[in-house]
Amino acid sequence: MSFIRLGLCVTGVYAMFLLWAIAQERLSVPFQSIDGQSTDKFKSALFIGTCQSFLSSLSALCYIYMRRKSGSSLSSLLGLNLPTSSMTTNGSSKANGSSNTKVFVNGHAQSSKPQQPSSMDASFHRKRLLLGYIQCSTFITLAAPFGFAALSYITYPTMVLGKSCKLVPVMLMNVLLYRRKFAPHKYLVVALVTTGISVFMFFGNEKPSKASSNGNAESQSSQLIGIAYLLINLILDGVVNSTQDEIFSKYKVSGQQMMFWINAFCTALSTALGTLPLPYIPVLHPSSGAQSEFVSALAFIKSHPSIIGPLVQFSLTGALGQLFIFETLQHFGSLTLVTITLTRKMFTMILSVVVYNHKLTLGQWLGAAIVFAGISTEAFVKRKDVHAKRVFQEKERAKIKSL
Repeated sequence: MSFIRLGLCVTGVYAMFLLWAIAQERLSVPFQSIDGQSTDKFKSALFIGTCQSFLSSLSALCYIYMRRKSGSSLSSLLGLNLPTSSMTTNGSSKANGSSNTKVFVNGHAQSSKPQQPSSMDASFHRKRLLLGYIQCSTFITLAAPFGFAALSYITYPTMVLGKSCKLVPVMLMNVLLYRRKFAPHKYLVVALVTTGISVFMFFGNEKPSKASSNGNAESQSSQLIGIAYLLINLILDGVVNSTQDEIFSKYKVSGQQMMFWINAFCTALSTALGTLPLPYIPVLHPSSGAQSEFVSALAFIKSHPSIIGPLVQFSLTGALGQLFIFETLQHFGSLTLVTITLTRKMFTMILSVVVYNHKLTLGQWLGAAIVFAGISTEAFVKRKDVHAKRVFQEKERAKIKSL
């Protein structure tokens, strides 16, 4: 059963996110108007993000409802029944009683009679949890437009390669801000990734969609802008990942519950930003004049109906793909997920080259190979460390049993 579940998760992640990547790249290139007189680019990343986050929260809610257990309350299904602080160690609930009565904490069955928290204590932790979700949603809403804007200055294979390198900005921020030290192999990984990206960019000869043929200097400046946008996107994603880890460690919530709340808040936040008559803000609100972003987006869709197909494909596959991501994380852990997403990104790059006829030089393929070699080294060392810890734990259990 476990092998079948893993196979379904791998198939789901591959199928959904490969289709999602094709739709994402399609949304970044011009669409022909309904009268056939012009081609224009869709600039509203907020509208795209709202469509995907709404479908993601809806799919997570449907998944939670279908997998619900009898006796679970609505607050439990949504992950708002928090265990008492005295019963929680690193986010896991401990049962101290001897009763066989079953209760449900965030949809998970707990034996014994749990110590009930005071209303003030429960309200405080619930607010902290929701604030954590709001923090994740805020950074996700801000990060997505920068990733979308980067595609106007760099090619999609470069984007995929850059998104594979979250470890670099995360380590740099930790070293510069917190003076933290890392294992020697992590510095090797960062060196390989940095070298690979440098080689990939140096040997590139294909201009992105926004670059013109007015000279090499303009193309290089466009790439620098695209890389800057991508770096901002990666840093914001890194903040989101650290906050998610903090929530998982402190509160007993499932991946689907987190997926629901984060995407629900993303939908609310992006809808508010999209409907307000904001002035022109680069990347975040590219509409000219003090008008609603969504009004401009709907007007574009009306005059360019060919965008509807890629937009639906992007939103739907992104929503379903997140379900497979969280299912994999819940049942097989982050190492398995890292392996799956690593190989998926390699196939995404190859698929982008085939579908959209990108021309990569031999030097760019070499740079991509160096990057993926660095990431594979990180995944291999992590898997080896986890295996060693499991062997040690099994030996300790054997010693206890022998006593």
